[in-house]
Amino acid sequence: MMKIFMTIVLAVLCSAANVVAQEIVIPDYSAHILTPKAPDTPRINGPKVTGATPGADFLYRIPATGVRPMTFSAEGLPKGLKLDESTGVITGKVKKAGTYKVTLKAENSLGSNEKELRIVIGDRVALTPPLGWNSWNCWGNSVSQELVESSAKAMVESGLADYGWSYINIDDGWQGVRGGEYKAIIPNSKFPDMKALGDYIHSLGLKFGIYSTPWVSTYASHIGSSCDNPEGTYWWVEQGLVDEYYKLDRKKLDKEKIRYYGEYSFAKNDVRQWTEWGVDYLKYDWNLNDVWWLKDMREAIDASGRDIVYSISNKARVTIGPWLKQYADCWRTSTDIRDNWDSISDIGFDTQDRWAGFKEPGRWPDADMLVLGKVGWGRKMRWTQLTPDEQYTHISLWAILASPMLIGCDMSMLDEFTLSLLCNHEVIDINQDPLGIQGVKQTVKDDYYVYIKPLEDGSLAVGLFNISDKPQKIGFIPHKLGLFGVQTVRDVWRQKDVAKVAQKEYWETEVAPHGAVLLRLSPGTTGEKLVGSFRDHDFQKPKK
Repeated sequence: MMKIFMTIVLAVLCSAANVVAQEIVIPDYSAHILTPKAPDTPRINGPKVTGATPGADFLYRIPATGVRPMTFSAEGLPKGLKLDESTGVITGKVKKAGTYKVTLKAENSLGSNEKELRIVIGDRVALTPPLGWNSWNCWGNSVSQELVESSAKAMVESGLADYGWSYINIDDGWQGVRGGEYKAIIPNSKFPDMKALGDYIHSLGLKFGIYSTPWVSTYASHIGSSCDNPEGTYWWVEQGLVDEYYKLDRKKLDKEKIRYYGEYSFAKNDVRQWTEWGVDYLKYDWNLNDVWWLKDMREAIDASGRDIVYSISNKARVTIGPWLKQYADCWRTSTDIRDNWDSISDIGFDTQDRWAGFKEPGRWPDADMLVLGKVGWGRKMRWTQLTPDEQYTHISLWAILASPMLIGCDMSMLDEFTLSLLCNHEVIDINQDPLGIQGVKQTVKDDYYVYIKPLEDGSLAVGLFNISDKPQKIGFIPHKLGLFGVQTVRDVWRQKDVAKVAQKEYWETEVAPHGAVLLRLSPGTTGEKLVGSFRDHDFQKPKK
């Protein structure tokens, strides 16, 4: 069944005033919802660890579900941090490096909940994969300050921020010309006050991201962070080969003629400006093939004194993996994702295993953005072409891969099914696990895969993925996954224990075509003791 919503007027910002009417058809996937509704009592969600560097601005919004109003407390905060008890937002600066164990508490009229958060003040940020939103897959080059502000507001009002979704990132399309106090890129007329935008995002307890490239121009044909002359002027702009937003008119100039490294780097200039705006995340986008430019922006960020997550795009090569791990916080492992099965399966199943050895806390190979909800890349908007089962595979696989997850849809039209995919705290916990281990294939068949991912508490995340066009049974034997003793099998999407399985017992379940079942096996195994005993099944007791 399909629900046809009323005609919705959408602002398509090829020009600031160009408005078209578009009928949006939203599929009714309510029957496919597996995630239980969050309780009215408080529950603190989000990662178990967060990081910052000494002396840098610290911002953390305690993600908590439950009926509002709610009050918050934090016992053990390091010196220099303070908590707003009504919003749960922690701000300040910590000068002394170290690991600080903080007990967070959320209370409402129905009860309370506590959770430990480790605040690590050291040399790395993004100690868990970044969670947030990016403008490109929805608005493309039509992005505007108004649309970004509305997306940030929707992040809070939809409840996504209560699960740890925190980054609001502007992609390509914000740039004007170079100028101002720092001779940096200044925004075009679609972004009248970038500092005010950053302040607004921060006031919600969220973080602010921006986009650039080391080329002289971006993929969308705006100016980049290098130039052919020390004045920072660009000849195609001076010749008037651009539209009112300083985007190159591709009918007048071949785009390939402006995708190259300029003689002069303006990375430090741009970072100074971004620091003043309060930027927390940089997507630095080009066909990555030169370590010098990778390092150049890293040094500019480090010199700024601000914690800016440094995310590289796109299609990084494994041959430069050691340099990516040294200089970047995240790096794209593929070309741009699309909302179809071939794209998500090629990216998720075929290109990620090679990066497993480079992944660790603060270093995240990135499988690209989530293609859920209403997308369009700034063109005609549509609902994602992925089936419900393919969407479960999309999120389950990105979670078990420990990939950054950035939503790419229109945040103003989040339906119940999409929200259920994004607001499952047990799924998010697997993605955000502090060990930072990338899940890998344990079983490879022509028509299915079994993935495993060790978690900090000793449990094991297991993903069953059916890549065929027919439903089929997929299973495992705990012993062959490296587990001993009886294991409790928990269906993570349903947040429900479904079985107890002995170590040599085979367990299976039916998985839909292009679908996934995401499980958590516990107690799993721990680094402290061997779980299980020789009494189980075929093992013999040792001789006395």
